Amino acid sequence: MSGARIDPEDCDIARAISHGDVVVANIAGTVADTDGMIHSYEGGHYLTVIGYSDHGRMARIGDPASPDKPTYSLSTIDLANWIASRGYSS
Repeated sequence: MSGARIDPEDCDIARAISHGDVVVANIAGTVADTDGMIHSYEGGHYLTVIGYSDHGRMARIGDPASPDKPTYSLSTIDLANWIASRGYSS
């Protein structure tokens, strides 16, 4: 549902970050961030979700393997698709 508002208490990532927990995502594949930069980890990779905005619709990523852009934003839908075959923990 495009444009739907996600309440932070209904979003696992937002809830975990709001409680001071770290979110670690195990991702695989390729995604474009909100600036259009491509991040590709076909063999898999771990990264951290360090924040959120837009009522939980956007996630702020901390990615140690991306030295040119160590932090970037993704929609939580894109993030969910990126971790779909792997998972996350907080």
